[in-house]
Amino acid sequence: MNKLLISGTATLFTLAGAAHAQSSVTLYGLIDAGVTYTNNQVGPTGAGHSNWELKSGPVQYSRWGLRGAEDLGGGLKAIFNLENGFNLNSGQNTSSNRIFNRQAYVGLSSRDYGVLTFGRQTDDMVDFVGPLSLTGTEYGGTHFAHPFDVDNLNDSFQINNAVKYQSPDFAGFKLGALYGFSNQAGGFSNNRAYSFGMSYMWGPLNFGAGFLQLNGDAQTPAQLNSNGAVTDTSASSLQGVPLGALSSRQQTWGAGVNYSFGPAVAGFVYTQTNLTQLFQTGLSTHFQNFEGNLRYALTPAVELSAAYTYTRASALAGGGNPHWNQVSAMAGYSFTRRTDVYVQGVWQGVSAGSGSPLGVSWINGITAPSSTSNQVEATVGLRHRF
Repeated sequence: MNKLLISGTATLFTLAGAAHAQSSVTLYGLIDAGVTYTNNQVGPTGAGHSNWELKSGPVQYSRWGLRGAEDLGGGLKAIFNLENGFNLNSGQNTSSNRIFNRQAYVGLSSRDYGVLTFGRQTDDMVDFVGPLSLTGTEYGGTHFAHPFDVDNLNDSFQINNAVKYQSPDFAGFKLGALYGFSNQAGGFSNNRAYSFGMSYMWGPLNFGAGFLQLNGDAQTPAQLNSNGAVTDTSASSLQGVPLGALSSRQQTWGAGVNYSFGPAVAGFVYTQTNLTQLFQTGLSTHFQNFEGNLRYALTPAVELSAAYTYTRASALAGGGNPHWNQVSAMAGYSFTRRTDVYVQGVWQGVSAGSGSPLGVSWINGITAPSSTSNQVEATVGLRHRF
């Protein structure tokens, strides 16, 4: 009898363990904090001043999230991901009206057929081109972004109401596509989005390309279709705001390549963003970004990275065609796989006609623009992953 009881109990524990192994939920996150110095920052009087700030997410946005999967059999899984971005200094969400402001989706993942998901998600420029630019990675991040992050490689905004597909790996090739619904009766194209992308990996070569289009009819943020695909327009500046939601159309496309040799990775990224009838004024413009970057693992614990970005744009109103030069560098030391310290710096200079509204420098992620055509930032920070 005792042997039967022991045997039955062991069987129950085995079955419970097997059932537990078929389903999982993981809590994860990243906390990034740093002290940032910026020169020439516009103050209350309009003059330029130096500024020392304690910043949350100088390189990568601080976040926490839940991801889970349930094995449905035959290589098929149900999956979900809920991710919240927050300000470490205040403890507040980075979005006042969203709990999971960075990602919120559910879907199915198949070993043979790919991944299909539904919810708030990243576009294919972020997925396929962003990792090839230092701004889209842990090696550069927010301050390394191209002016105004107008190509969204730093993932400044996400797509609501999105149906997204990513293929499995086909001999190094991957494909992706996304469609974000406007969710408006009688306004199918009013604040909708769609994108697609692809990547190819072969030995040391990594190539990616993507496209994103936003459509909107709003003249001001107050008139925006608030249930549409892109609603991240609450920022107080152009930085990180998807201008396509306030234009009749935004088209962003780009491609990049990385090549690894020994402890180094060299890369090049090109993006172009076209804005048609911005704020419904009839004004149109385009931005082109050319980025060359390099990463070098000096030791297993020390990583060095640097990038140069040249940006040119057609002027919104008078003042000629502005262009930017930006030089960025970063050095990081890893105590463990989860915790590291870093120092980084960015210099940005802009040239534009005297009448151009884009005639002052403004490094991405800095609180206020420069009072001149140049700006410098330097950050010392600590980052922890869990």
